[in-house]
Amino acid sequence: MKTDINITLIDRIGKTHQLIAPIDMGLNLMEVIKLYELPIKATCGGMALCATCQIYVESAHNLALKTEDEEAMLDEAYFVEANSRLSCQIQVNAQLDGLKIRIAPECF
Repeated sequence: MKTDINITLIDRIGKTHQLIAPIDMGLNLMEVIKLYELPIKATCGGMALCATCQIYVESAHNLALKTEDEEAMLDEAYFVEANSRLSCQIQVNAQLDGLKIRIAPECF
């Protein structure tokens, strides 16, 4: 049984990073990005209160629907696109294998 997935992340300067994320630790995408020490603030620590972990989903993966909290935070965020998500609200699971994401620009 596979215990890790592969995620492609493009940072703010356009550099591509290949991330390996465990699916058996209950992590969300924000936590994985921070483990790799990539430039994402995640000021609120994953509570969907700040939008500093905003990403763009660039692959055609079916993700869980946005919660009301995530929708509300994105309504107040900068640089929001149709594919914007808060990385703290996306749980790592086997269905995300091959996911491609881009870190959104910083707003401050």
